[in-house]
Amino acid sequence: MDIFSIFELIGGLSLFLYGMTTMGDGLKKASGGRLEVILQKFTSNKFMAVVLGVVVTAIMQSSSATTVMVVGFVNSGIMTLNNAVGVILGASVGATATPWILSLSSISGTTTFFKLLKPTTFAPIVSIIGVAMLMFGKNEKKKNVAQIMIGFAVIMFGMSMMSEAATPLSEMPQFKSLMSMFSHPLLGLLVGFVLTAIIQSSSATIGILITLCSTGMITYGTAIPIVLGANIGTCATAMLSSIGAERNARRSALVHLYYNIVKSFTFLFIFYGLHNVVNFSFLSKTAKGTGVALFDTLLSIAAVICFFPFSNIFERLAYLTIPKTEVENEESDMKNHVRKMLDARFLNTPEFALSQCKTAALEMAGYAKKGLFISIDMIGSYDEEKAKEVFYYEDLVDHYEDALDDYFVKLSTEHLSPKSSQQLSILMHSISDIERISDHAINLSESAKEMLEKKLEFSAKGTEEFAVFTQAVKDIVDMTFQIFEDGNMDYALNVEPMEELIDDMSVEVRKRHMNRVRKGKCSVEMGFVLSDLITNYERISDHCSNIAINVLQTEEESFDSHEYQENMSNDNEDFYKKIDELKDKYQLPVSVKKVEKEEKVDSEASEENAIILEVAEDGVSKKKKDKSNKKSKEKKKEKKEKKVKNKTDKKNDKK
Repeated sequence: MDIFSIFELIGGLSLFLYGMTTMGDGLKKASGGRLEVILQKFTSNKFMAVVLGVVVTAIMQSSSATTVMVVGFVNSGIMTLNNAVGVILGASVGATATPWILSLSSISGTTTFFKLLKPTTFAPIVSIIGVAMLMFGKNEKKKNVAQIMIGFAVIMFGMSMMSEAATPLSEMPQFKSLMSMFSHPLLGLLVGFVLTAIIQSSSATIGILITLCSTGMITYGTAIPIVLGANIGTCATAMLSSIGAERNARRSALVHLYYNIVKSFTFLFIFYGLHNVVNFSFLSKTAKGTGVALFDTLLSIAAVICFFPFSNIFERLAYLTIPKTEVENEESDMKNHVRKMLDARFLNTPEFALSQCKTAALEMAGYAKKGLFISIDMIGSYDEEKAKEVFYYEDLVDHYEDALDDYFVKLSTEHLSPKSSQQLSILMHSISDIERISDHAINLSESAKEMLEKKLEFSAKGTEEFAVFTQAVKDIVDMTFQIFEDGNMDYALNVEPMEELIDDMSVEVRKRHMNRVRKGKCSVEMGFVLSDLITNYERISDHCSNIAINVLQTEEESFDSHEYQENMSNDNEDFYKKIDELKDKYQLPVSVKKVEKEEKVDSEASEENAIILEVAEDGVSKKKKDKSNKKSKEKKKEKKEKKVKNKTDKKNDKK
């Protein structure tokens, strides 16, 4: 065996590993995150968890990927450790599908049927079809299928290269001596374990073993211990992914490790114990690829059948290794919940990671709405305890936004379909508006507190008018957040007219209050507070409009938000018809004309108050706007500095 054969062997191995990765990525994209959702929802029954573990792993072509996903589920609280055990048992069976595909390279025969089964026959055809679909296919699903086909073809070419390069090994007495050493059960197991831990794939280890079988120098006595070692070595990926995770997530990785150790060593002791008594003669026979695949499958199926009734033992072993603490029994902190939900492990399956982002964004919207409605209800009846709730929800919303922003940056570097990329963009823009709505909840709470401290209150008519105005704001928020959750296009088209109505109502409410000030029925100070309340209501409706437009963008790729708003307001009969309908629904108690016809009791003092109010309102509004902009800029500056600091720290750590 010369240097060129070694290069060919390494090159074949590189192609093989690349093909495995490419095919696995294609399968994940083709599933569109559905496999993860199925695992998440249908594993409450342990038997069903085993079945799903088999199916999902067989499709994803990687037990390591399934187990890492399970670690993420347990870490985020989506799946219990008990349910995870079933999936882990099933994953070991599902992983045996790959060796059967790889064993096709070892098929021999002269008939047409056997020739068609050989990779050298169909791999070129598969690669041609895959490349054609990738180059000319415009549909994302077709491109995913093409990636699977190309990955499969690359695997087969890699296997073929390794097989050709390994052929001279059969003539080397040193190689034969080395293989005979590996026939020792414990040494062979160690080799399988180390190799799998390094390349992070038991399928790859077994693929290499199947390739070496073509040399005729591998016996079943050598192959069996290596397969057993590969089953333990595959746990390395899950163990590494659990570093830094919650205690329960680390326990799920330990369950995977303990199960494979018990499975491999139980078989080792029983099988070789019987071998010493019976003497299994087939162990000295030359191994075939199909024989290796068959052994791997039978071992995994037998282990699941034997250990399934006692699967709780592995869970108990995990708890013995990492005992429960008192802190775990307490209610989990919400901020910790967000971090676990946006687990970095989910980035391996970008479509599912995106669905987790949507779930987190919906939770964020729910807290923003809670805080907003509490603050609205406090107007005229301020309560210190409720104000604390508003600040708590606002702080929580800020944390969600920070966590999502960081996760969006990571997710944007992953491969997403065009539609998913668009959904990611919509989420990125929407959470900013949701966070601003939460900020306005704080402003409303402070206005309510000011009313209490200065003993200010609305007049009877002012109370009625403001109640109608408030209901319109509550309704646009309800409608917007419902649209954000289910993407209802009909609702989304109704938000812009609603926002226009609220703008009109704000003018109307101001005008009516001015009339009451002129009559001496309302104070100038109350006018300042009312101006702040109206401004916040207007801004809230503006953010609702932004969110609704973002949702509409998911339906039309060429959608332009500014163009949409201009078209809405430019001689659009349906638009103004909707506004008229809404005006009827949210009609203020008394019209402006009726107010103007009422008896005017203008005094110089009242008129002067009205003028002061008009001038002061502009000044206060500008001051509030400047303050709000300053706060927003400061917050963005802090976030930017924080991210720069984190990046610097990471670079220093690496150095």
